[in-house]
Amino acid sequence: MKIAMDKLMAGSIAAVIAAMTITAVVSLDRPAQAATSQALVTLPAPTGTADFKPPGIKRAQVVFAGGCFWGVQGVFQHINGVDNAVSGYIGGSAGDASYTRVGSGRTGHAEAVQVTYDPSKVSYGQLMQVFFSVAHDPTQLNRQGPDRGTQYRSAVFADDAGQRDATQAYIAQLQRAKAFAGPVVTTVEGGKRFYPAEGYHQNYLTLHPESLYIRINDLPKVEALKRQYPALYREKPRLVSTLSAR
Repeated sequence: MKIAMDKLMAGSIAAVIAAMTITAVVSLDRPAQAATSQALVTLPAPTGTADFKPPGIKRAQVVFAGGCFWGVQGVFQHINGVDNAVSGYIGGSAGDASYTRVGSGRTGHAEAVQVTYDPSKVSYGQLMQVFFSVAHDPTQLNRQGPDRGTQYRSAVFADDAGQRDATQAYIAQLQRAKAFAGPVVTTVEGGKRFYPAEGYHQNYLTLHPESLYIRINDLPKVEALKRQYPALYREKPRLVSTLSAR
């Protein structure tokens, strides 16, 4: 299994910086615990156009991009009503849809997660709340935590007009409420094909909890989901079959 060393090194650097901030001598668990408390951002529920609830729909899809797809996938796999969450690439061409090429930051692709969900069990508004508060930091432009580049940008890719309108309305709602210290930089896009990532990237958070990168950057997100949205949280993640990925 080939895993990019830049992410592992970035995780190590993030751990060192966090440890130095807290105290001179700490265990590796301390930075992860600190990250958990930082991830708890309370956001208002979507209202008006942002509160999108299509009637009679049992299956819907949307693609969320918010940094490394390992953590974003892991979060959505733990949400009741999410039937599938697949890591992949979106925004560029089919020929560039590979981990090595996307990692260059020059393909137009973003690392992203295609979420298939049942709107009768979890609303689009609830998914947006999780995405903007737990899954990533929507105020970071072309980066997320230790990762840098346009491939780690914040974006919502929704081909459904209702989802697009709802996302734009919710971003405006968050801006008016001054929910974050900085502006939300998340873009809202559509008409882009999603390409599933290589099989070894699927279910990465669940399969590699011992990874330093996962421990520091991603496990705190799942813990934040559990603490902040207990009614949405599912203890056993809904894993994707790697047979459906490349």
